Amino acid sequence: MGNTAHFVFGVFGNVNGLLLFLAPTITFKRIIMSKSTEQFSGIPYVMTLLNCLLSAWYGMPFVSPHNMLVSTINGTGAAIEAIYVFIFIIFAPKKEKGKILGLLIFVLSVFTAVALISMFALHGKNRKIFCGLAASIFSIIMYASPLSIMRMVIKTKSVEFMPFFLSLFVFLCGTSWFVFGLLGKDPFVAVPNGFGSGLGVIQLILYVIYRNNKGEAKKPPNTDGSLEIGLEKSQPHEEKRSSYEEKRSSK
Repeated sequence: MGNTAHFVFGVFGNVNGLLLFLAPTITFKRIIMSKSTEQFSGIPYVMTLLNCLLSAWYGMPFVSPHNMLVSTINGTGAAIEAIYVFIFIIFAPKKEKGKILGLLIFVLSVFTAVALISMFALHGKNRKIFCGLAASIFSIIMYASPLSIMRMVIKTKSVEFMPFFLSLFVFLCGTSWFVFGLLGKDPFVAVPNGFGSGLGVIQLILYVIYRNNKGEAKKPPNTDGSLEIGLEKSQPHEEKRSSYEEKRSSK
């Protein structure tokens, strides 16, 4: 019975994880159509790629047995995030392109180092602990990325820029893998996903509190409310242009 429940929650985790990874497709559709990354940041996608690579590696049978479902979703997530990063690099300005390429090289270097050290320098329990710690750290970083959005919701008292389904997917994904980790007695799966589940709950609570204020608060510049993990950077020239247009209309 325990093994069945463990498998079922692993399948739920795969489904919810896939929905979470696919959430930014709206943003990237916009980037492709406009042939510009505008003011979007590519950093969250590169860091999520690292998380997926490390988690997929941790789930391999020679690292931690009985965690293949962890590998399947994170392997899929790594492929999806790699596509996002590739698209971002194609359409990013030269300066931003260089920054993302540098970060990508760093991410691939970290993953390669973890994989090589775990394969040739560590064995058995030590290999699992080393890979599990690496995967847990970057899982927490991935889940923590919406914190800036939550802060904006509290400040503006509006959920206009915190999409409901993104918050729901964070909660469902974190909860599924948290229970999966508990049933499998694996703290490296349970702890970071328990953190993600808790953040998902807080986001949903904020949504309930401020849902009636949607669209009423002052709209922060250059945020379109699309489903993505991460925020756009500011565009001060937009504000200057608006101020200039106001002056002209007042004449």
